[in-house]
Amino acid sequence: MSKTKNSLPEQWQQNQIAAKATQVAFDLDEHFQYSIRKAALDAGVSPSDQIRTILGLSVSKRPKRPRLTVSLSPNDYVILAEKYGLESDSQLEIKKRVLDDLVNFVSDENA
Repeated sequence: MSKTKNSLPEQWQQNQIAAKATQVAFDLDEHFQYSIRKAALDAGVSPSDQIRTILGLSVSKRPKRPRLTVSLSPNDYVILAEKYGLESDSQLEIKKRVLDDLVNFVSDENA
């Protein structure tokens, strides 16, 4: 028995709609980007949600995991492994050490 599109749970239907959204990037002067990002930070939202608010668009009410991201290349792992005295394929341990460095950075800033 095949399922029709309407037989999908509502959450899945919403995910299908969201998957069809198009990401739009803006090349703005650094000052404008800073102002929008700072407003987002002050409001406790993502820059994307801040832009949606500025434009009068709806913003998702579901809670988001607050997290920071960084892209690490294989060479970055080699450099970090050397820094921490680990093997470059020990990515989980490297991630733990990076997290420690970030926590220490914030602690030092607040000291």
